[in-house]
Amino acid sequence: MTDLAWWWYPALFVTGLVAGFVDAIAGGGGLLTVPVLMATGLPPQDALGTNKFQSSCGTTVATWQYARHDLLKWSELRLGIAATLVGAVAGAVAVHFLKPEILRPLIPGLLVAIALYTWLKPDLGREARPPRMARAPFALGFGLLIGFYDGFFGPGTGTFWTVACVLLLGCDLLRATAYTKAMNLTSNLASLAVFLATGHVRFGLGLTMAAGQMIGGRFGANAAVKGGSKLIRPVFLTMVIALAGKLAWDAWRR
Repeated sequence: MTDLAWWWYPALFVTGLVAGFVDAIAGGGGLLTVPVLMATGLPPQDALGTNKFQSSCGTTVATWQYARHDLLKWSELRLGIAATLVGAVAGAVAVHFLKPEILRPLIPGLLVAIALYTWLKPDLGREARPPRMARAPFALGFGLLIGFYDGFFGPGTGTFWTVACVLLLGCDLLRATAYTKAMNLTSNLASLAVFLATGHVRFGLGLTMAAGQMIGGRFGANAAVKGGSKLIRPVFLTMVIALAGKLAWDAWRR
């Protein structure tokens, strides 16, 4: 990558900035960052590893910002973090025995259903409600399940966490987003460890994007805290629909 034109670096920084801002609010930043990294000429594995590195930096900052605003209580997250870590590692291992492509045609339809349900329920996540599931079994069950999915396939992980938190834990959209960031960070770091161990992270490009990601993550989390569900809901819907469209297009091309 020594012959990469100089202008790629400011472009990568700006991409990371925008992706970090959006990702901190509703997820889906990879829709912007992965295509840009691929466009630099990186091999797919290096692009994915570098993307996981820079996105982990942005998610770390966003999670920290939510914690600073007292939206995360670490004592309540420990079980979910542990379960998500185990699930993500198991999912990464399962890739060697099963083909993630079996999920490719199914996930777009599920995301469209989530988008329709959210659109038809304008009060969904507007305010906290009584939980329908105890926190411990929720953390254990969904940590293993969604963590495995993230390690195995990945797209839409944040969406599934957010919806699960709203529907089953009774969280409003802001707290659900904060919880989602903490769990995303866990599975991201688990996946990143694999990419680092196999040498698929390009630090020059990754650090450039990470600088933008961290700034965008901080401003995105602060904007979500100030705007609440009024800001999160439209951004969430937009990113879910965009992700569903991208996955449907990829599945159709295959």
